[in-house]
Amino acid sequence: MEVGIIKYMGSKRRIAKEIIPIITKGRTTETVYDLFCGGFNLIDKIEGKRVANDNNKYVIALAKYMQENEDLHLPHIGEIEYKNIQKNKDSYPDWLVGYVGFQLSFGAKFFGGYRRDKAGIRDYENEAQQNLKAQQPKIKDIKLHCGSYDEVILEPNSIIYCDIPYKDSTKYTTSKGFDYDKFYSWCIEKHREGHKVFVSEYWMPEDKFECIWSKEIVSSLTSENNGKKGVEKLFIVR
Repeated sequence: MEVGIIKYMGSKRRIAKEIIPIITKGRTTETVYDLFCGGFNLIDKIEGKRVANDNNKYVIALAKYMQENEDLHLPHIGEIEYKNIQKNKDSYPDWLVGYVGFQLSFGAKFFGGYRRDKAGIRDYENEAQQNLKAQQPKIKDIKLHCGSYDEVILEPNSIIYCDIPYKDSTKYTTSKGFDYDKFYSWCIEKHREGHKVFVSEYWMPEDKFECIWSKEIVSSLTSENNGKKGVEKLFIVR
């Protein structure tokens, strides 16, 4: 069972235990910023001062709801209600849209179809609820922010982790609108300001960034990718 707000193809859950020691090496009191936090599957495993940002308002709303409601109430959502929420998102609380759109959807896609087990073996809705309840205490003290990565106000000499939309990949549908050159320049600027900047990607410009860790990962969340392999890499500014 995957524990996380969002089950999605870019989740760092499987490699978090390997890259967190690299990101936090030598850390004392520095704040860790996860600026593309997604399912919170990395930042929830780090202690101390933490800030999670994402430009998806439904993700942040769901996390905030989890923080503010210790007795987490997650209503039963059937397929009819699922489709109604999908078509009328503005009529429902953002946290509920986030919960339904990600946790109850097939193939780890936002409203990619109601997730159900035709064989009648698994209760996906119950699994989703247990996932969130298990993760709830791990994100309780994380400071939340919703917006673009470059809008977050950073404390001096912080640790910045960015799991950006992967370039030239179908892994994220948002990658087409992402300004990579702007992001590269921003990373270099933050590095010069004294921050430690780490980026997860398959590829980064070699004249500006250095790969410090890599591992081949098989993506298996959907049948569409047919067990496609990719080499996850962690980069720092040269």
